[in-house]
Amino acid sequence: MATPSHRRSLRKRRTVVVTAAAVAAAGIGAGVLVMNANAGVVDLYHQTLPAKDGWAAAGSGTTGGSKADSAHVYTVSTRAQLVKALGSVSDTTPRIIKVKGTIDANTSDAGKALTCADYASGTGYSLSAYLKAYDPATWGEKAPSGTQENARKAAAEKQKKNIVFRVPANTTIVGVPGTNAGIKGGSLQVQNVKNVIIRNLTFSATEDCFPQWDPTDGSAGEWNSNYDSVTLRGATNVWADHNAFTDAPRFDASLKTYFGRKYQFHDGALDITNGSDLVTVERNVFDCHDKTMLIGSSDSDSSGKLRVTIHHNVWKGIVQRAPLARIGQIHLFNNLYDTTTLNGYAPKYSIDSRAKAQVVAEHNAWKLPSGAKVAKLLSGDGTGSVAGSGNLVNGTATDIVAAYNAGSSKKIKTTVNWTPTLTAGLQTSAKNLAAELAKTAGPGVLS
Repeated sequence: MATPSHRRSLRKRRTVVVTAAAVAAAGIGAGVLVMNANAGVVDLYHQTLPAKDGWAAAGSGTTGGSKADSAHVYTVSTRAQLVKALGSVSDTTPRIIKVKGTIDANTSDAGKALTCADYASGTGYSLSAYLKAYDPATWGEKAPSGTQENARKAAAEKQKKNIVFRVPANTTIVGVPGTNAGIKGGSLQVQNVKNVIIRNLTFSATEDCFPQWDPTDGSAGEWNSNYDSVTLRGATNVWADHNAFTDAPRFDASLKTYFGRKYQFHDGALDITNGSDLVTVERNVFDCHDKTMLIGSSDSDSSGKLRVTIHHNVWKGIVQRAPLARIGQIHLFNNLYDTTTLNGYAPKYSIDSRAKAQVVAEHNAWKLPSGAKVAKLLSGDGTGSVAGSGNLVNGTATDIVAAYNAGSSKKIKTTVNWTPTLTAGLQTSAKNLAAELAKTAGPGVLS
């Protein structure tokens, strides 16, 4: 089957009606078919990662559930149906899951809407009691323990069982075009499995009902939450393509403050940790989020792994971690960063290279509002590297590393120990990225 090149504009695609006989003759199985004027018939659901399209194309490539037989192709529109289609994480039979419409993870198997109060019911947890029990003025600066902390953990476990979806190996999860496909309030967990494709979905409102107070986190303590919209832990060969990630409809500006710190119920958007490897993240839209993408869970995460390609994504209203990279070999190209404050999300930095990360950032474009400083686009601990050229800031070629290093004692290194070769789709000019990505990034443009 011909695979459309990402060098071609997705604007040339259009949905067509194909007869069952034509489908059978093409040997590609049933499903919505997409016609590309240059590349012929493409089956969206069986489509695989194109050759040389980033790190996920390494080795045997990323094919997801493309080899699924008809018995393992599912269309789901409810949480219960999604759980059934995913099956057991130990079952590696190729499968394709078509998400039709928006699935609300905070629902029962019968489809009843669930709230934080439902998860807390029967556990003895209440926020007011928790705040009273662990007020630093009386509890001190030790970690919470005892009745209310145990109750919080019990309530959190109930929510976790309901909203975390474990994804097996050899799986493709793709939104059905034209249905506003997505997962609201849920967390896809790709853990210790290989060969997964996630496409054409909107991930929204992933929230932890029961953040934990940690008085030892930083100088003033922090409220810490769980649940990334998509989390990769020890995962290999993963392609995340044409998705959207957002905190909407509840933004951080609406969060309350307890113990002098924001009661944060958002965690990451797409985190890649615990030795995950060979990942391509392309043509997604990340908006209105704080700690957006973490690559490497700690400074001692797996050496020799965490190889990630991030290209043609849109980042807007992102406070930090776009991404924060540790240890691995990260290739960032043709991304668009809009650092204008959006819905109260004021950017701190875009890219953080630390723990000897080897980042190549080239031909990306930044939009900075008046008064913003180029030096604030990067961050680091003095051990990470950022190489690459062709980056534009407000349309002007800019050495972003030099700008950062000029005002920082923790210098970012400018050389790396590897050369990207899996670069399909790389554009050597970032000049027209804003116009292009407005039409080709995110869900809803694959039909």
